[in-house]
Amino acid sequence: MDMILGFLHSGIMTIVPFVVLLGILIFVHELGHFLVARWNGVRVEVFSLGFGKKLFKFQRGDTTYALSLIPLGGYVKMFGEQPGAEISEEDKKVSFTHKNVWQRISIVLAGPLMNFFFAIVIFFIVALIGEEAKTPVVGDVPKDSAVYAAGLRSGDKITSINGKTINTWDDIQKSLSLKEEETLQLAFNVTRENSSETTTVNYTAKAIPNPNPLSKFDFIGEVEGLSPYSMGTTVGVLENSPLHAVGMRTGDTITAVNGAKVLHWRDLDKTLEAQDTKNPLALTVSGIRDDEKTAKEMTLTLAPLESIKTFNLSSLGLESSELYIGGVVKDSPAEKAGVQQMDRMLSIGGTKISKWEDVITNIKSYDGKNPVDVEVLREGKVTALKITPKMTTQMTASGTEDKRFTIGIAPVMNIATPDFMTVKTSNPIEALVRGTERTWDVSVMTVMSFVRLFQAKISPKNIGGVISIGQAASETFKIGISQYLQMMAVISVNLFILNLLPIPVLDGGHLVFYIVELVKGTPLSLRKMEIAQQVGLALLMSLMVFALFNDVTRLFGR
Repeated sequence: MDMILGFLHSGIMTIVPFVVLLGILIFVHELGHFLVARWNGVRVEVFSLGFGKKLFKFQRGDTTYALSLIPLGGYVKMFGEQPGAEISEEDKKVSFTHKNVWQRISIVLAGPLMNFFFAIVIFFIVALIGEEAKTPVVGDVPKDSAVYAAGLRSGDKITSINGKTINTWDDIQKSLSLKEEETLQLAFNVTRENSSETTTVNYTAKAIPNPNPLSKFDFIGEVEGLSPYSMGTTVGVLENSPLHAVGMRTGDTITAVNGAKVLHWRDLDKTLEAQDTKNPLALTVSGIRDDEKTAKEMTLTLAPLESIKTFNLSSLGLESSELYIGGVVKDSPAEKAGVQQMDRMLSIGGTKISKWEDVITNIKSYDGKNPVDVEVLREGKVTALKITPKMTTQMTASGTEDKRFTIGIAPVMNIATPDFMTVKTSNPIEALVRGTERTWDVSVMTVMSFVRLFQAKISPKNIGGVISIGQAASETFKIGISQYLQMMAVISVNLFILNLLPIPVLDGGHLVFYIVELVKGTPLSLRKMEIAQQVGLALLMSLMVFALFNDVTRLFGR
């Protein structure tokens, strides 16, 4: 019974946010058509949310308001909207077709515009209630990077760039964006970690092609080593080590040392070294045990040992978890060769591995001929394996497809969660400005996604349909109202852009008809409009089937 109730609860939590999101956006869109039609004196016969069988309806005035079975759209049926219908002289004054072309354009355009303005309202509300954003705190800065040589350090908080105040990590990204290929002179004002010391770091950034294909900026200033991410405190535990003996296992995350919180790998060694070896060492760790699926917190205590003169990673038998296998893909070359979860990568093709990047680089450079010799450490013993990588296509974070050799393994993740802050305002004017800017930015990004699709710079596999929207609605609803509202605003902007595409059966297709009518002085022939509608319907159905195919493919992980 509990399983059935759990399944029902899960289903409701997935479906309800999706239906609410889509229902509101459809209502807003159709309300735009309805209000402007009424304003222009057109008789509206039906206002329906959904298609198909009417579940609920009532009549008010000339209009039937209905809630229909299939919640994937809606419609406003206007009197006289079918060209060629016989209409009496008396009824022509309330007929859509008999309104002048500018009135018809305003009615058709009202739906998409309502979605645009509704997005502004949503982002306005989000600005007032607040949203999470990454703080402008620098993550791990590699010591061999150019920006480290310039003086930037891990944990630095960037307060301004070239005199412009920086509040979030997004502000840093915007400061590096370039419309043209040029050298960017940067002056970072930073506050050092755990101190009030401030300094200025000067850096010359070269322009590189923007890795984000949806950005309106073609270039970005490259700051080698600048990232908001730091390595976390998830550890690999060597066999026969002191901490292995007291129960610590590879994949555990150390959250505190003798009560002192520790978040980053860069701080772990010095925190350990500060402890007195004459006293017990108490480590608070989070890890998964037995058959449990979620991590639990526990305290592991190491009694003083004469063999340990100083607490540090080496003396305790700890190392980063990044070279340990966290997952092996089913039926992959790695699984077929015998790779197991929690194996530690030692070498590939005779080359010693020191970081996960080495694994990716060595596998990518496979010549496609003989199997690769791989050595792993398993339960304290070196195991030699032969693996034949296979060519796979993977989607990158920027939406492009990357074809390369892989073997089907993933590391034990060891990335610390960046610091987040709540960004909000109590000033309605400022909130409205921010809402308008966010809506415009999302609109530009949406238009750029179509441009990049036609340019083949992003993969068509990124196109999603109702399943993708449903998943996004469900996940953001679980996170919080701010994230859910932002997702609603993004989908609203997408509806605004999509409905303006010049495809017959969409609002944009009707606008094309009316623009042609303006130019010609007479409407297109009924036959030409019918052919165009049929072609448009075929295109739209093809796009929907393709989007559904992508959704199903992603859902089943193929």
